[in-house]
Amino acid sequence: MSAMMDIEVTGIDGASRALKDFEGKVLLIVNVASQCGFTPQYEGLEALYRRYKEDGLVVLGFPCNQFGHQEPGSDDEIKTFCRTTYDVTFPLFSRIEVNGDHTHPLYACLKTKAKGLLGSEAIKWNFTKFLVDRDGQVIRRYAPTDTPEKMKADIEGLLAAAPGA
Repeated sequence: MSAMMDIEVTGIDGASRALKDFEGKVLLIVNVASQCGFTPQYEGLEALYRRYKEDGLVVLGFPCNQFGHQEPGSDDEIKTFCRTTYDVTFPLFSRIEVNGDHTHPLYACLKTKAKGLLGSEAIKWNFTKFLVDRDGQVIRRYAPTDTPEKMKADIEGLLAAAPGA
C-alpha cells in the first residue's frame, strides 16, 4: 500500500481519519469549489459515485478557496450547499490548500506523483482530479476541463483490475 494512504485528512464534519479508511478502493480525489464555473461537475462526480460505489469507487471532495476565492464558506455552509444543490453523498472534507506554503500533505503527494501540463506540479484551478488505484498508486491527473464522464473508461478499467495487479 502507498505511503499516501497514511495521510490524515479531516472530514467536513471535523472528524480526523486516514486515507487508509479507503484502502482497497479506487479513489477520485478532487479539489472542489461552490462558486466556480466548473461547480456543475458535482453532478457528474455524484453520478460516478452512485454508479460505481458498489464496485469500489469513492469520490473524495476537498474544498479549496485558493482560486478566485470561489469557496469562501464555512465547512457547514459548503456541506449544506453540496447536499441541497447537488445531492452530494460522496465524502467531503474540510477546506484545504492545494498550493503554496500550506499545501495539505495529500496534495503535496498527489502533485509529485502525477504532474500537470509541461511537468508542472502546481494545481491550476478548481476541479483538478486525481485517479488512484486500489493499491494507493496515483494513476492519472485530469484537468479541470475534463468532465467526470470523460473518466468513466479509466475508472472502469481500475475497478475491473484486482488489487496488486
